[in-house]
Amino acid sequence: MANICVGEREFFKNISQIKYEGTQTDNRFAYRWYDADKVVAGKPMKDHLRFAVAYWHSFCGNGADPFGAPTHIFPWDEKADAIERAKDKMDAAFEFISKMNLPYYCFHDVDVIDYTNNVAENDRRLQTMVDYAKQKQQASGVKLLWGTANLFSNPRYMNGAATNPDFHVLAHAGAQVKAALDATIALGGENYVFWGGREGYMSLLNTNMKREQEHLAKFLHTAKDYARRNGFKGTFFIEPKPCEPTKHQYDYDAATVLGFLQKYDLINDFKLNLEVNHATLAGHTFQHELQVAADAGLLGSMDANRGDLQNGWDTDQFPNDINEVTEYMLIILKAGGFQGGGINFDAKIRRNSTDREDLFDAHIGGVDVFARALITADNILQKSDYSKVRDDRYATFNSGSGKDFEDGKLSLEDLRQYAIDNGEPATISGKQEYLENVINRYI
Repeated sequence: MANICVGEREFFKNISQIKYEGTQTDNRFAYRWYDADKVVAGKPMKDHLRFAVAYWHSFCGNGADPFGAPTHIFPWDEKADAIERAKDKMDAAFEFISKMNLPYYCFHDVDVIDYTNNVAENDRRLQTMVDYAKQKQQASGVKLLWGTANLFSNPRYMNGAATNPDFHVLAHAGAQVKAALDATIALGGENYVFWGGREGYMSLLNTNMKREQEHLAKFLHTAKDYARRNGFKGTFFIEPKPCEPTKHQYDYDAATVLGFLQKYDLINDFKLNLEVNHATLAGHTFQHELQVAADAGLLGSMDANRGDLQNGWDTDQFPNDINEVTEYMLIILKAGGFQGGGINFDAKIRRNSTDREDLFDAHIGGVDVFARALITADNILQKSDYSKVRDDRYATFNSGSGKDFEDGKLSLEDLRQYAIDNGEPATISGKQEYLENVINRYI
């Protein structure tokens, strides 16, 4: 259990630490399913799920959208001085995370402190906040799951950062990543994320795609080597996204990133941080992206959110669909869990959710849906014939000619002869509806 960490001002005065009270509770500010120390599939829930709060959406988001001004006017944004405002924001963040009783947080560099266009001043500001964050982490017990650098918001990055056609811009990206890596290392961050927010193109008319991807690979190697020389032992993650804000991003989806890592000899140091809403923007289910990563041994971490089926953009809503999340957890459990990462709530309260309490409602709901899905998925794997039905579909490859094919012992001529000798195959059901019913039964 985290220690409640309150600064000079208490920003969430009427809310105490969120605890597990079971499914019968009527307490709005309690967990119904997330019992952190409950052992599921051989280890405590907290070790399976490794929840983290996203600093950017929860404490930097202001509810603004392209059609309207901010609606989230919170007291940690009141002070004019950048450092004092950043300290208030960090006080609010650690108070919230420790009251939520969650183990981790994540940040971009510019979430922690407003940046200027002066590299040395930015480094000074970030170091000041790193020193402050060390105190907050020690007081609360909350840890840093991963850090990252925002290489997409500043106008200089309009044509990309590591893939920018202007070396001067790439150099600024390098300076920013160095500082973010230094901060992550100093705070004991367990991982570091690269999200190529503008690493892509708007038009191939003015783009040398091959050269840009080579620059991106060189940049990642350079950053990785720097971090290793300076004591970083964690995992590097790449987070796929197909588009938005660019027309096409080079980290389009899990399979694209896998190919990139293999091609440029990065696969031994990098894994994937997958986001639900990014998967749907790529035209995939999140289950598909999880499976691609799991099959490659690259399932590092995930950003938990959802999109809106009627909106074709990254809406970053909190997860609430128990059926879908149960399917996620089936894949995660069968893969043996995350490799270094956890579940980061990269989600934001809605524009018209304007109360501070809404942050708690959103996160409690997200935590509970994953906890319930974990229990459900484990029950399905332990008590139902779900795995057997799946395995039985491939039974013809377990022995005889099917196994000989898997072992590379059959020629194309052998396949032809088998088809002649055995006639037309039987029709075998995939039992999709049955398996869908199994999930609903155990929910």
